[in-house]
Amino acid sequence: MSSLRTDDDTWDIATSVGSTAVMVAAARAGETERDDALIKDPYARILVAGAGTGVWEALLDSEFAAKVEDLDADAAAILTHMGNYQAVRTHFFDEYYRQAAEAGIRQIVILASGLDSRAYRLDWPAGTTVYEIDQPKVLEYKSATLREHGVQPVAQRREVPVDLRFDWPAALRDAGFDDSQPTAWLAEGLLMYLPADAQDRLFELVTELSAPGSRIAAETAGVTATDRREAMRERFKKFADQFNLGSALDIQDLIYDDPDRADVAEWLNAHGWQAEGVHALDEMSRLGRLVDLPDAHDRAAFSTFVTARRD
Repeated sequence: MSSLRTDDDTWDIATSVGSTAVMVAAARAGETERDDALIKDPYARILVAGAGTGVWEALLDSEFAAKVEDLDADAAAILTHMGNYQAVRTHFFDEYYRQAAEAGIRQIVILASGLDSRAYRLDWPAGTTVYEIDQPKVLEYKSATLREHGVQPVAQRREVPVDLRFDWPAALRDAGFDDSQPTAWLAEGLLMYLPADAQDRLFELVTELSAPGSRIAAETAGVTATDRREAMRERFKKFADQFNLGSALDIQDLIYDDPDRADVAEWLNAHGWQAEGVHALDEMSRLGRLVDLPDAHDRAAFSTFVTARRD
């Protein structure tokens, strides 16, 4: 279980779970600038640069990876893996939404949206509404920052500023959500920050709100061995000390490593959905982004990308 989380904790974009959104956006910014980029997010760098986390802004430095390589080759490989993983994950769920739009779905819900910029950067058909659910301060930061840079959403974007531990379905309906229409849901970078019972409850509520024809996509939470968690903690501290980054965020302490967590595809298949999954390592291999890590054989430590439909 997580040692830092409480039932009533909260955050802005620079603290706790909020700052993990900055980490993911930094990876998208780095990917966007590659010649062989899998995705393009022209807004990621803007969002990271103003976040004030210290640690993740450093990743915008094009020479940072080389500096880490000089310090610790294994750590550099992990950083490369992290960037590749985020690129592959983003690519997978971008394609999920492309297919949902092609199928005629015009109601989109992004759970714990963080610095997700899909409402701004994907080619949404006319009439699409994107609902973004997250902590109020996180949504405020994103919309204000992009507005200051003259960036406008492509789809109709509606913020739902509510903690997912509260009555978010009521807040979603108040924002205009219509549960009689098919919806394409996304739980990306979310489930690992929920205990097992909260994960089940989230999917129960999503199922209740999903009309026939709805779809859902989710990134599952991997199960990380204790020794690997400790090794990652030490590496983050080493980065912070070496590069004067202050107190490095220990992501492992934000995650609920819950042994009772349900298998997402199995849960969905048992509750009226038709689900299938693609293991992250397999998708990374398919796209030529797999890095040779010492513990890559431990498939349970890595996530699965699950997609499901409700007929």
